[in-house]
Amino acid sequence: MTGDAEWPVDLAGVTESVVTTLGPNGLWNAAALGLFAGDGDDAVTARTWGDTRTRRNFHRQGEGYVQFTRDPVDFVDAALSIHELDAPVLDSADAWARVAVERVDEGTEGETRWEEWRLDPVEAAAECETVATIDRGFAAVIEATVAASRLGVAGYDDDELRCRLDYCASVVERAGDAREREAFARLIRHSDWTP
Repeated sequence: MTGDAEWPVDLAGVTESVVTTLGPNGLWNAAALGLFAGDGDDAVTARTWGDTRTRRNFHRQGEGYVQFTRDPVDFVDAALSIHELDAPVLDSADAWARVAVERVDEGTEGETRWEEWRLDPVEAAAECETVATIDRGFAAVIEATVAASRLGVAGYDDDELRCRLDYCASVVERAGDAREREAFARLIRHSDWTP
């Protein structure tokens, strides 16, 4: 399978997404996936860390669905819990791309094994058009999700991560809406951190 579609959104730097991959149980596993935009004609890549369902499903299936959602609850559930679905595309996806994946590199950082994947869109769709706004509460949820996922991982300072989580909690409390507060409550339930 080769990529013959375009990404449904412009990618720059590291873009946080949710990827779904088909598991051996016939369900679609949702997980957070950071997309690294290449320069110019360089491919979009992503890394899987450890022995995750996403890594195993990439090896088994050779594809997945990368999705762009503004729903903080869907993002937290994908990033910090085992979240399985009957269909590959989230109801909250603003856009998605079915991608062919190819492992292009691997290594170890600290005690954690990683694999780098090239992602080539095969099929893509934009489900809606929106005017982008800057939402501090949503950004704080995403940043907190990254910090919470690194708690207890060799090579990261847990005290520093907990300080970051405290700060993000205060931003969500001040600037977040009801959905972002619900996402943060789930983050607390899914993680090793309590405020």
